[in-house]
Amino acid sequence: MFHSAHLGRGSSVRINGVVHLKSYLEPGAVVPIGWIAVGNPAKLFSPEQHDEILKIQDSLNFPLVVYGFDGPDATMKKITQRLSENLGSHIDDTIITEE
Repeated sequence: MFHSAHLGRGSSVRINGVVHLKSYLEPGAVVPIGWIAVGNPAKLFSPEQHDEILKIQDSLNFPLVVYGFDGPDATMKKITQRLSENLGSHIDDTIITEE
């Protein structure tokens, strides 16, 4: 499941199935093994349907939703820097273990 995805009540995602960014899986729906659910409402695609998936995926604006960058600002340098800064903020975290 990607960011902002929603699984309707009683739905299921089988092994290696994907529910893409901002996609809504209807209640009771099943994403078959290795298939991809994309859109709102989600449409199901086999892994070979790259072009059809991309048509829907492009409008979901993955870099903006996940990393907060849009258009030309969504460079890997900026994305990596932001991720590093966020992870670095945990350097002094205390690890809690159960015994």
